[in-house]
Amino acid sequence: MTTVQERPVPTQEQEARDTPQAATELDDFPTLTERYQRELLAHCYRMSGSVHEAEDLVQETFLRAWKASATFQGRSSVRTWLYRIATNVCLTNLENKPRRPLPAGLGTPDQMAGDALEADHEVAWLEPVPDAAVVVAERDTIRLAFVAALQHLPARQRAVLILRDVLRWSAAETAEALDTTVAAVNSALQRAHAQLQDRALTADTVEPALDDRLRDLLDQYVDAFWRKDITAIVNLLKAEAIWEMPPFTGWYLGATTIGALIDRQCPGGHHDMPMVETSANGQPAFGLYMKTPEGDFTPFHLQVLQVEGEGDDARVAHVGAFFDPRLFATFGLPARLPAGFRPGDPLPTGPGSVATGDHVVPGHP
Repeated sequence: MTTVQERPVPTQEQEARDTPQAATELDDFPTLTERYQRELLAHCYRMSGSVHEAEDLVQETFLRAWKASATFQGRSSVRTWLYRIATNVCLTNLENKPRRPLPAGLGTPDQMAGDALEADHEVAWLEPVPDAAVVVAERDTIRLAFVAALQHLPARQRAVLILRDVLRWSAAETAEALDTTVAAVNSALQRAHAQLQDRALTADTVEPALDDRLRDLLDQYVDAFWRKDITAIVNLLKAEAIWEMPPFTGWYLGATTIGALIDRQCPGGHHDMPMVETSANGQPAFGLYMKTPEGDFTPFHLQVLQVEGEGDDARVAHVGAFFDPRLFATFGLPARLPAGFRPGDPLPTGPGSVATGDHVVPGHP
C-alpha cells in the first residue's frame, strides 16, 4: 500500500522551532519563492484541478506574502503561513466556479465505440500536472483519480480534506487557517470522507502498482500505438479499463470497447502515432503525435496512464487522453517530430524544438 506521505510532516510548532529565522527567509524573497514554489504548486493544483490556474495562484500567493511580509509575526513557520495564504487565494478563486471534472464524472453513462464524438469546450476540464513541477514527496497525493475525486467536493470541504489528510494539519491549525471553528472543520472533514468513500476512493487507496514489469509494459504500449495494433492495445488494458479524452464528453468502459474506439475513431494508422514519454500526476504519461501529410509529426494528445497489478498481471486500468495542445508546452515536449522519427529516437534539440505556450511550469525550459 502506498501511503499519502512518505515521511512525517512536521506540525506548525515543530516547523516554527526548526525553521531558520523567519525574518531571514522573508528578506530573501527570491530564495523563498524557489524553496516553496513546487510544493505550493501541488497544493494549488489539488485545490483548482488546473496546472495553468495553479501556477497563477502560486504567483498571487507570493505577491500577497510579499505585501504582508512586514506584518508577519512568527507565530508559525513561514511555510505554514504561505500555505494559509495559498489556501485562501484558492478559495477566493473557486468562488462561483464550477468544478473541473473528467468525462466519467459528468454523471453520464459510458458510450459505445461507434457513437459520435462530441466536444464541449465550455467545460473547464481537469488537467494533468507534470511530475517535474512538484517535489517527489507530493506525487502520491496528486494522482489523477484522487484530484478528480477532490473536484466533487465543495471548495471548503476540499480545503479541509487537503489540510487535514494530505498536509496532516491538526483540526485547530486548519480552523485557524480557514477562520472557522474546530467543530466546523471536523464536520466538513466527515462529509468529505463520506463523499469520497461513496466513490470508493481516498488518498490512501490511490496506489500505483509499479514493479520491474512496468518498463516492459510501457514499451509494449508505445509499440502497439506505433503499429496501431488494436489486438495488442486491448491485451495491455484491464478488461474493465476506462478511457476518457476531454474535451470530448464521452467516456468508454472495457478494453474491447476502447480498442474499437481507437480502431474506428483515431485518424492515425500504421507508423503514424509515435509517443514521447513523460510523467504526470505521479503516473506514466506520453505525448502522442500524429503524422501530417508532409511526413512529420505534430502534437495530438497527452495520455496519462494508471497501471494496476503486479508482474505479468500488470495492465493499464485508466487512460486520460487530454486533447489540449497547451499541455505539450507545459510538459516540455517537442513542438514537432521530424519525418522518419521512430519511437526511441533522440528527440529534437536546439532553438524552437520544445513546444511553446503561455504556461511553462517549473522543471521545464
